[in-house]
Amino acid sequence: MRKPTCFQLLGWTVMLLISCNAGQQTPGPSPNHDAGMMQKVKDLMAKMTIEEKVGQMTQVTIDMVMQDQGNQNIDEAKLRTAVLDKKVGSILNVKWYGYDLAKWHEIISRIQDVAVGETPHKIPILYGIDAIHGANYILGGTLFPHNIGMAATRNDELVKAAAKITAAETRASGIRWNFDPVLDVGRQPLWPRFEETFGEDTYLTGQMGSAVIQAYEEDGLEEITAVASCMKHYLGYSVPLSGKDRTPAYIPETQLREIFLPPFEKAVKAGASTIMINSGEVNGVPVHASHFLLTDVLRGELGFEGLAVSDWEDVIRLHTRHKIAATPKEAVMLAVNAGIDMSMVPLDYSFYDLLLELVKEGKVSEKRIDEAVARILLLKFRLGLFDNPYPEEAAKSLFGRPEYSRTALNAALESVTLLKNEGAILPLTGNQKILVAGPGANNKASLHGSWSFSWQGQDESLYPADTKTIVQALTERLGAQNVVCRAVPDYRAAVNFDPALLKRDATSADLIVLCLGEEAYAESPGIISDLNLDEHQTDLAKAAIQTGKPVILVLTEGRPRVISPIEPGIKAILLAYRPASRGADAIADLLTGKANPSGVLPFSYPRQTGDLLTYDHKFTETVREPGAGEFDNGGYDPQWPFGFGLSYTEFRFSGLKLDKSVLKAGQTLEVSVTVTNTGSLPGKAAVDLYTHDLFASVTPSERKLRKYAKVELAPGESKTINFTLSPEDLSFINEKQQRIVEPGEFEVLIGDQKAGFTYE
Repeated sequence: MRKPTCFQLLGWTVMLLISCNAGQQTPGPSPNHDAGMMQKVKDLMAKMTIEEKVGQMTQVTIDMVMQDQGNQNIDEAKLRTAVLDKKVGSILNVKWYGYDLAKWHEIISRIQDVAVGETPHKIPILYGIDAIHGANYILGGTLFPHNIGMAATRNDELVKAAAKITAAETRASGIRWNFDPVLDVGRQPLWPRFEETFGEDTYLTGQMGSAVIQAYEEDGLEEITAVASCMKHYLGYSVPLSGKDRTPAYIPETQLREIFLPPFEKAVKAGASTIMINSGEVNGVPVHASHFLLTDVLRGELGFEGLAVSDWEDVIRLHTRHKIAATPKEAVMLAVNAGIDMSMVPLDYSFYDLLLELVKEGKVSEKRIDEAVARILLLKFRLGLFDNPYPEEAAKSLFGRPEYSRTALNAALESVTLLKNEGAILPLTGNQKILVAGPGANNKASLHGSWSFSWQGQDESLYPADTKTIVQALTERLGAQNVVCRAVPDYRAAVNFDPALLKRDATSADLIVLCLGEEAYAESPGIISDLNLDEHQTDLAKAAIQTGKPVILVLTEGRPRVISPIEPGIKAILLAYRPASRGADAIADLLTGKANPSGVLPFSYPRQTGDLLTYDHKFTETVREPGAGEFDNGGYDPQWPFGFGLSYTEFRFSGLKLDKSVLKAGQTLEVSVTVTNTGSLPGKAAVDLYTHDLFASVTPSERKLRKYAKVELAPGESKTINFTLSPEDLSFINEKQQRIVEPGEFEVLIGDQKAGFTYE
């Protein structure tokens, strides 16, 4: 093992510097992607007034064109104000809750009637929506597990299949721009948008996020199976120091580039058309005003040439919240000059009015305006909006297909993670009498979480009639005579938390399925100050344990809630995350043994609310010094570690092999390992490959996920899994903010297998 000094590091002649400049990356769609299309953009812009250009940069919410009464009908006067007077280029969102396909077609068609029928240059409106775990604002749409559950599948193809369906159903509504995927790395579980992330690992986030982007865009944006993707939220949104939504983050640049930037680098290479900006601030600078992040890094280093859109109201908030702009006008100037192309205003026309003034005063250049508008118009051309801005007839047949439900079920089945199974109490046998209790037992919203037909996801009347609750699905499997349940749909109803009632009902049951976790929430309404499971649910769990009947805990939650006070008394624990449309069916199938769990944790499940160490921690983060001259490294002590997940069968890893003991620049390292199902049931195993850099000039992590795979095995079957590692997989950000690979010793770790090699 090497032990270099800093001066030796400087003297090495073998060092791979992996450039971050745009010239060595493969950028996504750009104004040079199609010369003919770009010429159309230039020709159109030559005819446009400055008012029309500024209008294209203005995005308003649908409320600005809808009637105020309790309906979802267009207000013709408001629509004309938006499109004809203020010349807005984009509209987004829903008013209150999702619409059915017919209503979407009516709304989109009427908006486009005015845009292409009554404006001088017939420029169509670009409509955007947050379809972040399925077509969640289209009634009857297929919803999939939130990203946090999809990450537990370790199955990129399944992630891609779900995204393909999301694209098709969204396009069927007439909407062609989806504000997805979320590429924020979820390392602060207090943050209420944790469920929207792919978990705490950078590589996993980048891989799955890129798979989503490819699914959305690879067919070609003009096709009825595609939507424009939007990588978000650039950059550092997911780790606010307080854990509260839209609050400041303090991230050293080394960590910003090591952990949070790589998923966006991959997304640019994958061809993402648009990007949405972090609502918060990083190191005291709101990202919406950061020329460094929005122009120097995003454009200059990553080579991104697509459309950059603000998040909700975040331009004006440079004045009202962040207090870096003395006036709303200064806020607009700072944001546009920093690199914002389109402002999600969204509830007035202040951005349009103020930006016009700034251009006329010379405080925002026309060159900057033209740059932004060209990106917007090019996207509209690429989406085929100039050819046909209306909902496409052929796309309607892609909505609500029966096979989509099967994909949703498979996604839920592979995401749900078995965390405990003491005495192999699961799967359930068919002759047991089950008490199903807890606030999640008869509740649909907690299975879905945020952005589920409504923003908060709590309106149960909007869910399709065939959406089941956990108790309904279990009753179907086990028979009504074997299931007892007093839970009601209202998550907060007192009857759902009544310990005395639970104890009485338990007297006639063989075991208890206790459904706890979190009700649905989105964004700031989901803010909490304590990761501990709330006391009412904890008291209910203690009452269940006190009955002496075996307790099986089913958790439907968007982030890990600490359950260490009750865990010892629980026989089995199933973490379902937010499994969505077919979630209850998946839970019932897994509990009853119709299916075998295969999900693994995409985050470290904390044992204590104040101990949030991630799996890729530094050695020094685990050091404890119990006495003078003594230390141990037991500091990483989660309830369950990243990558943990049980099955009803057993898997064994063996024969880890590397094709070379010395890896050199320009070469690849071929890694193979054999996985054997040593149990009696068929099952799927997640295979995570980690590397460990033993010594480095920047303190290395104990391990870093570099590759993963999912393999299905029959009882007794073995398969060899192959991975390829490149020097870039061993890279890190040094103190000069350069991505490098240093010579030295490394380890490859898969399961309980370990093998070493040297990089020269």
